[in-house]
Amino acid sequence: MARSPSPAGPAAVAGALVVLFLAAPVVALLAEAAGWRGLGAALADPAVRGAFFLTFLCATAATAVGALAGVPLGYLLARRDFHGKRWVEGLLELPVVIPHPVAGIAILLAFGRAAPLGRLLGGGVVGAPLGIVACMLFVSLPFLVSGAREGFALVDPRLEAIARTLGAGPAGAAFGVALPLAARPILSGAVLMWARAVSEFGSIAIVTYHPKVASILVYDRFTTSGLPGAVPPAALLVAVALAAFVALRGLARPVATRS
Repeated sequence: MARSPSPAGPAAVAGALVVLFLAAPVVALLAEAAGWRGLGAALADPAVRGAFFLTFLCATAATAVGALAGVPLGYLLARRDFHGKRWVEGLLELPVVIPHPVAGIAILLAFGRAAPLGRLLGGGVVGAPLGIVACMLFVSLPFLVSGAREGFALVDPRLEAIARTLGAGPAGAAFGVALPLAARPILSGAVLMWARAVSEFGSIAIVTYHPKVASILVYDRFTTSGLPGAVPPAALLVAVALAAFVALRGLARPVATRS
């Protein structure tokens, strides 16, 4: 009896084409950076160091704020059904699908100098690191909330019920039992949020072009100096993003257990 052909061959070819398509631009960028000035030369540039320091600082601040608010929200979405839950979930996914310059315009209208919330913040978010954090938080928070929601959903609610019978309060059961068990998905979501914040450009260009973060610096160097000026910091930004996603894959790998 003739055996049916295995789909492994065509799947391997298709997979190789996808990997080649994704890897070719990254390899070309890193090769060009090494051929011109290299990543070390980019790091020796004070403007590049300042832009990357500001980027990492603001991305870390946005991730910290996102964790404080997003982890409890993820728990609520995983454990409770309430009126308007679908609207909340849809709102959380909205920043992922709308063009980010549109997000920047929306943030400008809500937190600009003329807006009531902007005046409450002491003059708005335009031209300030607070504006960078606001943009990063807006576009990247869904990743952390989604990771927290999925992590808490994997934890058996009966474990919290057992903790309650042993004297723990609702908050103690949630964050003393469920939080440690959901830590890996939450941490993965936090890494993904931080990496997405680092790469943000569109909304920041609308709200806070100065001081420059790394993505704005790359664009500015390209418009003023062309490829020779833009490639080294661009390659450095790609290297940082690649390292973050390698760390993310390590967090997502299941822990080996003994039978």
